[in-house]
Amino acid sequence: MDETNKNGNKEEQAQPEEKDHEPSEQEVEGESPVSELDKVRQQLETQEQETKTFQDRFLRQVAELENFKKRMTREKGETIRYANEGLVKDLLPGLDNLERAVEHGQGGENGQPVVEGIELVLKGLLEALGKHGVTQILAKGEKFDPEKHEAIAQVECREQEPNTVVEEHHKGYFLHDRLLRPALVSVAKALNTKEKKRDEGEVEKEEGDD
Repeated sequence: MDETNKNGNKEEQAQPEEKDHEPSEQEVEGESPVSELDKVRQQLETQEQETKTFQDRFLRQVAELENFKKRMTREKGETIRYANEGLVKDLLPGLDNLERAVEHGQGGENGQPVVEGIELVLKGLLEALGKHGVTQILAKGEKFDPEKHEAIAQVECREQEPNTVVEEHHKGYFLHDRLLRPALVSVAKALNTKEKKRDEGEVEKEEGDD
């Protein structure tokens, strides 16, 4: 009996102690490692699809921007090319009148119709240019102004005060408030001293003779 108890105690001591089993995170959540991998793979596929969508949208917008730039460049070129269309149309009647004046001159008539025709052309051209903001610069008889006159000579003149425009070689023009070209002029200057004294002496002599 004692041996039986001893053998029983030995068997009890020989049995290993059972350890408490701790469940893994996947087992606690009820998911296996395979399910977690599928989930990650699905997220990657979703992100790849979104990236492709954004890339396609970006490329489409870049293409639209390039087309817009090309269209604007083309329209700008056409605008510059035909910017003077209105001015040219307004000048055409002047060309018509000039052709008529030439025809009159070739017809063997006197020169008066030709002159009148040229004056008509000149008037029409000035009116057409005036519609587009072009105005002539007054020069002859005016005080010299370097802002709108260009002097090419100085002329001694008794009739005009010094620094007065006495001759206009070609007219100057403004486009609105911008100078297109200055008037090319000759300007009066004072008589030199010797000539002035001689003139004064001649006048005094004439007065004494009287």
